[in-house]
Amino acid sequence: MQKVVLDEILGLERYERARTEVRQRIIELKKHRRVAVGDRVTFVFENHDTMLFQIQEMLRAERIVDLDRVREEVDVYNALIPDPGELSATMLIEITDGERVREQLLSLLGIGECVRLEITDRFVVPAQFEPGHSTEDKLSAVQYVRFTLDTPARLAFRGDGPARLVIDHPNYRHATAITGAVRASLAHDLPS
Repeated sequence: MQKVVLDEILGLERYERARTEVRQRIIELKKHRRVAVGDRVTFVFENHDTMLFQIQEMLRAERIVDLDRVREEVDVYNALIPDPGELSATMLIEITDGERVREQLLSLLGIGECVRLEITDRFVVPAQFEPGHSTEDKLSAVQYVRFTLDTPARLAFRGDGPARLVIDHPNYRHATAITGAVRASLAHDLPS
């Protein structure tokens, strides 16, 4: 998948003028790249366009105009764009009870070993979590995860057999089928 290049980045003023239209386009795009698994975990599958938007939003929020700092942001977010044969997602643990955030996050320690993509009854693709977002006594509510699919798994995902995203953690067991427009959008990321 194409990485973001510096020439694609709009300056702050140009981005402000285009922001409403860009945001609306990305909101529509993400509708077909979001998978809720249970009531507390959502995966937003990333691609070139979602990362370009994140870069633009970060530059806007931080008022970054220095070219070296812009390059740094591009490098950071490009690392989240999937490589060939991969799906890449931001996993969000959504906890609404502000007083119990730490307790609920701690109850999900080890979730990284419990997430997988199942394709038909033949392929189980374990999640690969980016290091540094959890320790033995702390878990970040935002995690970055990849699923690396070999050629047969990619072909199966692009087919019409069942596919689902599974979390099989002792304190959180849920699965969600990946179908319709979401499946088509993600399949587009996996050329055969």
